[in-house]
Amino acid sequence: MSRVEVATGPSEELLEAVRRLVPQLSASAAAPGARELEGVISAPATTLLLARDEDDRIIGMLTLALFRIPTGTRAWIEDVVVDEAARGKGAGEALTREAIALAEQAGARTVDLTSRPEREGANQMYEKIGFRPRGTNVYRYALE
Repeated sequence: MSRVEVATGPSEELLEAVRRLVPQLSASAAAPGARELEGVISAPATTLLLARDEDDRIIGMLTLALFRIPTGTRAWIEDVVVDEAARGKGAGEALTREAIALAEQAGARTVDLTSRPEREGANQMYEKIGFRPRGTNVYRYALE
């Protein structure tokens, strides 16, 4: 079983873990440097959760974004990734359940996320936890 904690500050260990994990999440995204990672950790709207294995090694991460809009507090899960060697052992579920608990504590009524269809294991895990597909379109405008 994985232990989940909130990242409280940048460290060489965390930077190395993020550099190892981000390419497993996205082939097109660059891993953040120390300054960008500090920005994520210190931002009031984001919480970076870390999963550690029995050897205390960081094996996964998840970012929870919490923000207030006129219709209430919104919670959004982003950048969920578990190291390939550690997948299927509960780290993703532990991270997601902790994010849900934090969102509930913050007063959010729902928690949203997206997951590519080819991530079959992740999608099965989200549905097992209780996430359901929404009847909405997701649009993206590229600013590049």
